[in-house]
Amino acid sequence: MGTTTWRPDPTFYPSPELAGEAPAEQHAFVATFWRGEGEPGKDALAVVSVDPAAADYGQVVGWCEMPNVGDELHHHGWNACSSALCPGSAHPHVERRYLLLMGLRSSRIHFVDVRDDPRNPTIAKVIEPEVYKARSGYSRPHTAHCGPEGIYVTNLGTAEGDEGPGGIALLDHDTFEVKGTWEKDRGEQYLAYDFWWHLNHDRMITSEWGTPRQVENGVLPEDLLAGKYGNKVHVFDLVRRTHLQTLELGPQYQMALELRPAHDPDQQYGFVGVVLSLEDLSGSIWCWQRDGRDGDFTITKVFDIPAEPVADEDVDRLPELLRPFKAVPPLITDIDLSVDDRFLYVSCFGTGQSIQLDVTDPLHPRQVGEIRLGGIMTRASHPAAPDLPLAGAPQMVEISRDGRRVYWTNSLYGAWDDQFYPDGVGAWMAKADIDPETGRMTLDERFFPHGDDFRGNRVHQTHLEGGDASSDSYCFS
Repeated sequence: MGTTTWRPDPTFYPSPELAGEAPAEQHAFVATFWRGEGEPGKDALAVVSVDPAAADYGQVVGWCEMPNVGDELHHHGWNACSSALCPGSAHPHVERRYLLLMGLRSSRIHFVDVRDDPRNPTIAKVIEPEVYKARSGYSRPHTAHCGPEGIYVTNLGTAEGDEGPGGIALLDHDTFEVKGTWEKDRGEQYLAYDFWWHLNHDRMITSEWGTPRQVENGVLPEDLLAGKYGNKVHVFDLVRRTHLQTLELGPQYQMALELRPAHDPDQQYGFVGVVLSLEDLSGSIWCWQRDGRDGDFTITKVFDIPAEPVADEDVDRLPELLRPFKAVPPLITDIDLSVDDRFLYVSCFGTGQSIQLDVTDPLHPRQVGEIRLGGIMTRASHPAAPDLPLAGAPQMVEISRDGRRVYWTNSLYGAWDDQFYPDGVGAWMAKADIDPETGRMTLDERFFPHGDDFRGNRVHQTHLEGGDASSDSYCFS
């Protein structure tokens, strides 16, 4: 792949502060996937105009179909980002040019070029499933992050079958070839989901969801009630690629998913969202932190979001999975941390809430804002279409580098959407503006691409042109 430049990519920033001063994004890149009836459709990368001054603001202005059917595009990530400026393994010649769109169901990885003509993305390379599995040792790629020496991809399952262990593969920055399995010693880590790091301190943090068997056809109630989904966070030596610690949350806490470390490279703390407590159906936010610069890590629950009870006369409106509990759990399925480490946004796929927490004191978050859209029982509408009840909920969340804009999409994962919203989730995307002084969160009434805008596909993760809050890591403060 021809990605070499003589000067660093202008979207690379050595520090989070400088990233926050970057120009505003003009386009959002949204992974969409087909899951419907009738003739199968193709997954695609949708491009949405996010320039408020543009005549086509809030519209889908680009579309890049994948060549096959049934990939189930989910998360995606950049081939390179600001970590390329880190001094230990600097690669300033690479460009933020390609998005890796991974088929969570197919194990196929697509490299989509969005640089020269962002409204007309093109597929530059495809790694086929048999190649990826043979060279990585894994299947079901989930999340990609760009690191100083390559592209890291976490996977839910082993190369063959539908069990674990899941883990991380490493891809080459320049050729996009699969280098191999990242871990040298995984210790007791078996389940996988997300991963992030503290680059200056040579520490990687990983989280847990479930094996492909536990995920691909929806929640398995017997496994959930037995506490067999992920409930641990792991610490690895990033350089030696060896397991150092397991941070136990307790068996009642199920599905420790998204990880968001502090962007400040001098800090060694971060947040993880936990989907469900078996004790009371609540969701929770936990904070990991290190004892000094060189000590062990600990993890502490710092915020709870309760389930919402449902009246007896309304229990039949609940999906079958929840009727015995007569309540709607929040179902924390995504979180995102602003680049200035000030606000954490928490998506609740069950209740339809997006909660804004002030986390300037990481161990004592304060709720400072909330919006509601969709939700299992509420079906809250968007102000742009007040008569349209919405299914799904604010799910994947992305924040602009300056922290002034927050975007949401409404689908979790095909089989799980169908369990919690059996009448369908549709497709919609929303945005809120954030007041830089007060932090006040206000839904943008002009921005609401939905329904047929996405050509019958559902919408999942969003990344923003030039980078965003969940894309980059930094080595300078």
